[in-house]
Amino acid sequence: MLESQLPAVIVLLLLGTAAKLVTVRTGGEPGALSRLGPAVLVPGRMQAPALLFCAAVEAVLAAGLLLTTHPAFRWGTAAFFAMSTYVLLELRRRRPDAGCGCFGEVSSAPVGLRSVGRTVALTGMALLSVWAPVPGWAAFTHPTWYAAAGVALLAALSPEVEELINRVRYRAPCEQRPAPAESVTLGRLRASGTWRAHRDELTSADPYDSWRELCWRFFAFRNRSGEDVVFAVYLSGRRPAVRVAVVTPEDSDSLPTYTQVSA
Repeated sequence: MLESQLPAVIVLLLLGTAAKLVTVRTGGEPGALSRLGPAVLVPGRMQAPALLFCAAVEAVLAAGLLLTTHPAFRWGTAAFFAMSTYVLLELRRRRPDAGCGCFGEVSSAPVGLRSVGRTVALTGMALLSVWAPVPGWAAFTHPTWYAAAGVALLAALSPEVEELINRVRYRAPCEQRPAPAESVTLGRLRASGTWRAHRDELTSADPYDSWRELCWRFFAFRNRSGEDVVFAVYLSGRRPAVRVAVVTPEDSDSLPTYTQVSA
């Protein structure tokens, strides 16, 4: 049982390595690296090296888990996923628009609770595997129901699965896909906890303005203090990310004016 989660952990590490290498090699969409963790946390010229370093660490850990029972690789993997959980929480706090970058450009959606939950689950799986008596290759030859349950859990916690399905269906980047009807997106906003936290402050339940920019649709409201409350709803996924900003008249006067450009 202790080795049951090794195959899932190894496969996830290898997939993460391959996806990051492909993203760095192709460059992804324009500006993609600037929206992916951990690249988003470092200066521009260091973004590609940061992703490559992360990919190299994942490759070394995967090889160690696959071929040996050395505790350095077992504990190192648990520490890696624990640190990843911390980084994702920092991304949610400091850059709520950025993706986790766990699987390269495919993981460009804003970090949500599912992505954080996945790293927590992987940390637990890695800790369970620390005392496994066999290397990873042996665990691959004896699959168990515990392994299947682990794979199912990781699949449920991976928003990338939905993104890949959408890409197969539409074969276009998120910002170029047909957006859901505005009423549908507004319904998703009103079903979110972010909306419930701010709705009592608003003067009206209907937005006075709405627009789309890339993968986001924005809804502007006013609160009782005369400030603008702007909600941003991500246009991909069944439970999209929702962000909010309160803009005071002073903030509005200090902001530069941009010409709107269609995606």
